[in-house]
Amino acid sequence: MSDVQMIKAIRNGDETAMGAVMERYSGLLWSVASAVLNGVAPVQEVEECVADVFVYLWQNPDKYDERKGKLKSWLALMARSRAIDRYRAILQRNEAEIEENIIAEKWDVCEDICEQELRGRLWACIRRMEEPDREAMVRRYYYDQKPKEIAAAMGIPKKQVENRLYQGKRRLRRMLLETQ
Repeated sequence: MSDVQMIKAIRNGDETAMGAVMERYSGLLWSVASAVLNGVAPVQEVEECVADVFVYLWQNPDKYDERKGKLKSWLALMARSRAIDRYRAILQRNEAEIEENIIAEKWDVCEDICEQELRGRLWACIRRMEEPDREAMVRRYYYDQKPKEIAAAMGIPKKQVENRLYQGKRRLRRMLLETQ
């Protein structure tokens, strides 16, 4: 079914056509809305934004004019517009909260300095470890590799990797305590 046929069917109240539009374009609308709301709003806001576009189409199918462009483009523009509106509303709701909490929580200079110092001490201790323990620790806790992946990369049994990680953490803890 073409876009023109689907819109005509939706104008006649055909729920099946509306379902086909939703199935065809929900992924696109999700991508558009989440690109605007990413990092600012929870997933539910993206879902609501996409749903709003489909509800608007169902209630106002005559607003779409096939002579001005494709349905895909029109729906994407609607999703972007709705997402921007939600983005602005979220910023307005959170503005006072952000102003009060940014300095207290996000930019705590003392905490940042302490974290940097600890991170520096930790890396110094890791550099003092011998290979292959150092490699196993870096792969696990810096690159977030699983023991099975580390074992494959290093060519050693998984159990040996797990033992090296366990012993390595104990050594690091002792080394960190010694450097205080």
